[in-house]
Amino acid sequence: MDTALLDAVGRGTVLGLAAGFSPGPLTFLVISETLRHGLGAGLRVAIAPLVTDLPLIGLSILLLERLAAVPAAGGLIAFAGAAFLLHLGAASLRLREVNPPPEPGSRALVKGIVANFLNPNPYLFWIGVGTPILLAAFARSWAHAAAFAAGFFVCIVGSKVLLARLVDRSRGFLRGRVYLWTMRVLGVLLIFYAWLFLREGLALTGLWPTV
Repeated sequence: MDTALLDAVGRGTVLGLAAGFSPGPLTFLVISETLRHGLGAGLRVAIAPLVTDLPLIGLSILLLERLAAVPAAGGLIAFAGAAFLLHLGAASLRLREVNPPPEPGSRALVKGIVANFLNPNPYLFWIGVGTPILLAAFARSWAHAAAFAAGFFVCIVGSKVLLARLVDRSRGFLRGRVYLWTMRVLGVLLIFYAWLFLREGLALTGLWPTV
């Protein structure tokens, strides 16, 4: 039995589940898009990591050392992410229409891609955690690297798909004030993350004191 291969799969699985179920902008976007536009929209947001993370892996391999030495780069990414999340949060707070019909043209996948690209966490993850593990696995063989990547992407996407399905099944209970307050809570959470990203950007650019 190839214990190194099992270890690669195990690491990918654990990291993928942690990233998939942990509270964050993409998770809240899966919930809000499912509630506003139906299961299909939530599923399109859920597959965003398949589009965004692959280029990030290549970028992190090429620029791992350079980006680590330039904190301002991460700060600019965080500023852009804060602005986008603030826009999404404000839209959720302004929502007044209850029980909106499914809208296939909601551009949910585009929203998910933009949210993930402007979120500094995937960059930090692949630069500081994911890529080093991937390269170490690749040093053994391409199969070990593929095992880690497969475990990670199956679990991060699968967990968000499961979340979208669970939220969609509860749509029947989200009527009237319950629906509106759910969207308002999500809007507040998105704005909270916008503040965290802004503070992180200020810290990375030296404009916010770090403890």
